Amino acid sequence: MNQNLILIADDDADVRDMLTVSLEAAGYRALGAKDGHTAARILTVAKPIGMITDVRMPAMNGMELCQLARSTPAIRDMAILMVSGNSHAYDVDAGLISGADGYLPKPLAPKQLVTELQSLISRRHLGV
Repeated sequence: MNQNLILIADDDADVRDMLTVSLEAAGYRALGAKDGHTAARILTVAKPIGMITDVRMPAMNGMELCQLARSTPAIRDMAILMVSGNSHAYDVDAGLISGADGYLPKPLAPKQLVTELQSLISRRHLGV
């Protein structure tokens, strides 16, 4: 896995840009994908240490993307943080069941997101 790379899968360019700036300020490199299919292609080639994915995206949604990542040996151990405007308990549970390690509601607070992602990466890396 690429120890410094995070994939951002979100169909909103402004969200991708904001997350890229936040992640780069924290010392990560970020790649963006505007839909699930593009994200899936990037995942298999770049093998990032973590992924931030929106739930609702064209072509392949975030839950399908999580399931794909967890079923792919080369990337199954990366940290996955799901983000969404849907924050009902059912939505959070569905995201976690699909393979996400964490779930944050939108709108996002950049510092909170980076802290949560770092925690998920540490837990995955330590096998917790």
